[in-house]
Amino acid sequence: MTSSVTVIDTSRGDPSIIRLAVEMEGKGGKLYCLDQNKPLLKIIEEVCHMYNVTNPGEYALQHKNDDKLTYTYITEENRSELANGIVLKLSDSAGKMAQDVFSNLQSENPDETFQSMKKLSKASADLTFAQEFCNRGGGNLLVQMVEDNTEQGDAMANTLSSFLELMEHSIIPWENITIKFIKRIASYVNRTYSAVLQPSDTTITLKALAILESLILSRGQSDSVRTSELYTNIANEITFPNLVPHLESNKHPVIQQYCLALMNALCLRAPEERKKKLEDSLSSKEIRTVIMEKVVRSQNIGTEMQHQLYVFQQLTFNLLEKKMNTKIDPNNEKHRENIIDLRMIAFGSHGDIRKPSMSATNDYKKLGFTNTSNPTMDFMIVPPGILALDCMYFFATTHNDNYTKVVLENSCRADEHECPFARTSIALTKMLCEILKVGEAPTETGQEYYPMFFSCDNSFKEFFCQCIRLFNKTWKEMRAELQDFPKVMSVVKDQIERALNSRSPSMDQFWTKLSQLNYTQILKLRQQERSDKEEWNSQATPVVELRKEIKPVIMDLIKQQRLNYLMKGTQFNKFNRAGRAKDKFWYCRLSPNHKMLHYGDIDESTTPPAESLQNKLPVADIKDLLVGKDCPHLRQIRGNVTSAFSILHHPPDQHLDFVAPIQEAFDMWTDGINALLGNPMVSKKTEEDLEMLLSMEIKMRLLDTANVPIPSEPPPIPPPPPDYNFYYDTL
Repeated sequence: MTSSVTVIDTSRGDPSIIRLAVEMEGKGGKLYCLDQNKPLLKIIEEVCHMYNVTNPGEYALQHKNDDKLTYTYITEENRSELANGIVLKLSDSAGKMAQDVFSNLQSENPDETFQSMKKLSKASADLTFAQEFCNRGGGNLLVQMVEDNTEQGDAMANTLSSFLELMEHSIIPWENITIKFIKRIASYVNRTYSAVLQPSDTTITLKALAILESLILSRGQSDSVRTSELYTNIANEITFPNLVPHLESNKHPVIQQYCLALMNALCLRAPEERKKKLEDSLSSKEIRTVIMEKVVRSQNIGTEMQHQLYVFQQLTFNLLEKKMNTKIDPNNEKHRENIIDLRMIAFGSHGDIRKPSMSATNDYKKLGFTNTSNPTMDFMIVPPGILALDCMYFFATTHNDNYTKVVLENSCRADEHECPFARTSIALTKMLCEILKVGEAPTETGQEYYPMFFSCDNSFKEFFCQCIRLFNKTWKEMRAELQDFPKVMSVVKDQIERALNSRSPSMDQFWTKLSQLNYTQILKLRQQERSDKEEWNSQATPVVELRKEIKPVIMDLIKQQRLNYLMKGTQFNKFNRAGRAKDKFWYCRLSPNHKMLHYGDIDESTTPPAESLQNKLPVADIKDLLVGKDCPHLRQIRGNVTSAFSILHHPPDQHLDFVAPIQEAFDMWTDGINALLGNPMVSKKTEEDLEMLLSMEIKMRLLDTANVPIPSEPPPIPPPPPDYNFYYDTL
């Protein structure tokens, strides 16, 4: 006798009972109380019984994703994400659907094949289905279909979309990726189009670009030799000149984005023998101009494009790494001639300029070299190595008037007020490399790109030219002497970093911003910031006691601000085994009653209401917070990932994983979760906010005591009177 199904649960307080609805195509929906303590197979049997389905082994439950178009199979691993009020779908099991799609793709009926491919393109986003499909040889079948080119238009667009989804699950059999397959995919990138692209053409181009990028970034596969072969085969088919037309397609910004991503991937994974050619492409004026005109100056640059511009910029900066870390060769004739040219351009020719003389020694002293008898020795320190000489020579030859002005101005000053040009240039070059993080690998979430570096050739050297002029200008404003060199360098660094934050579109506008940030302005800004953030350094007992009294109130205020930030929510990038998933985002926010975290997939740059986010995590189920390398998801993600944290929650071994887009979001979320757990908020931002608010509050409370000295100790208590027979005047 078959047992009946419980539809209405009487244990309203039991958190293991999920009240939801189940629907089946053509048969409407039914209410159902899902008991999380029951095995999933038992639950499916009960739901099948509700619909009088006799073969439950061929069925499974699915949940509609936030995109409203695709479904995810409910498994033992993800069933804990189910929440009250959702709607599940009773459908064919992943195995049955995979077998049906696999068989129909080989049908001789074109309509049947096309419909199966459409079904596959939607279903392959689900890992459970994807594994079943690949277990039946589905990945190999798609490779063969691409190689044979049996489909065109929408059919091929769906084929490539399905293949890309399977790749993102990292379950494609890499050993079966043939040269013929790569050539076919590359042909979709290299072909030319008419003025108007058909939707299917756009999709094919996008997916082809994404597939090639994913193949290149497949480092970490078990067969490193095979990975190298894949790169070589792709690099033989795809060149930067072939990609430039896609960058020019500003009517299709997504194609531009995927094209730039492929360029970045080719450079990131380039073996030594190919690096020189790719370095030339990175510094190509044609490519830089196209990026500036067609991408950077675009009015709408999305999050993913910002990241790709940042990566391209960082790769360009990293071309300087070798010179930055290379000492000068004293026997290198070119370098010696460059140093001689620096002297000649500044002071003119004095006889045979190649022979050492008293005059040459004096000139090199005026140029600010430390070793005036052998100036090449000043470039033995790395960083910045010979990069500093390159920047100095570029300044002298390209900005001749400014170079001569800087050198001659310092020659006319008293010795103690001279600004040593060579010493300044070497220290400044090193500082600029630190600011721009030359030599560091791009991170997975970085977005800090500066338009002005795309606006001209030799952008780093042009950047140096603006900054060396700034240093000389600030030196004069500060009336500095040689012992003030570190102080001037600190002020100049502050000026440069503040000006960079303005994201100037050109070097000329960057110089305008630098000019506005003169020494007087920097002093005002620093004083204002010091007033806002300074630590109250008085050790007077009344002030210390006042700090202790108001500190809990301030901490409560910071805690409430963190929780408000969580309630507003944050957009996060999605990650998979291959790294950051492009154009895929999810959103997480705290409910107003602080009892539930709502999260789910979203489109870029949207702020969804909490009720539209399908997934929920009760705060009461949160057990712990992990940050950095302790996070479990970092073990599976390839790439340079920073600002990661994970929420461990019930059931055991379950976790919700985050990679914060910026440091502020990381600090806010980790503080907020710690606050919900009753743990201390330990981020650096909490410390900064606490000191700022404490300082402001204490100043407000002590306004009435202005110009009144506060004693370090309270005044002594006077002795008691001899008696208490006080006399009061009466009216």
